[in-house]
Amino acid sequence: MPTAADRLAIRDLIENWALWRDARMWDRFRTVWHDDGRMMATWFQGTADEFIKVSQEGHDKGVRILHFLGGMTIDLAASRAVAQTKMTISQRATVEGVVCDVVCTGRFYDFLEKRQDRWGLVLRQPIYEKDRLDPVDPAARLALDQTLLMQFPEGYRHLAYMQARIGYRVKTDMPGLDGAELEALYRRGADWLAGKAL
Repeated sequence: MPTAADRLAIRDLIENWALWRDARMWDRFRTVWHDDGRMMATWFQGTADEFIKVSQEGHDKGVRILHFLGGMTIDLAASRAVAQTKMTISQRATVEGVVCDVVCTGRFYDFLEKRQDRWGLVLRQPIYEKDRLDPVDPAARLALDQTLLMQFPEGYRHLAYMQARIGYRVKTDMPGLDGAELEALYRRGADWLAGKAL
């Protein structure tokens, strides 16, 4: 039977994910995942170990992606859980010759499981709700390639634009504020809590 201690352990895990990932404390960061854990993001889809590797490589090349967490809700069913956490993703890079910040607001939608008395992430699927892109210097003039910009979904259009411009291949069917991808994710979450495989 899930307890308050389970909820606390899950909250702790999710908060540690953001702090340890952004601080590049990779040994500690690895502990929030189960061995088969997978990460989905605009710029990366794969295992937790691969995510650690590409995150460190990106940092070494000057990529700066940071996370900030807000409120959380946790649905528990025996040894499984689905947690949703309000978050923002921020990134700074040069776009069309102008240093810019992009901020994307959304939710982390996490599939978790308790194995051998330890909660861990099995799958993290962000939901991208809205974003914006601003020059760091408010006097700078920024002109975006509208053809490229409009190739990306509304919820992470500017984040995707920045990531594409610095060389990443961006996944274009991630869940947003509404739509078929979001509804499919909710169904997967319900199935996970009902004991079905991912």
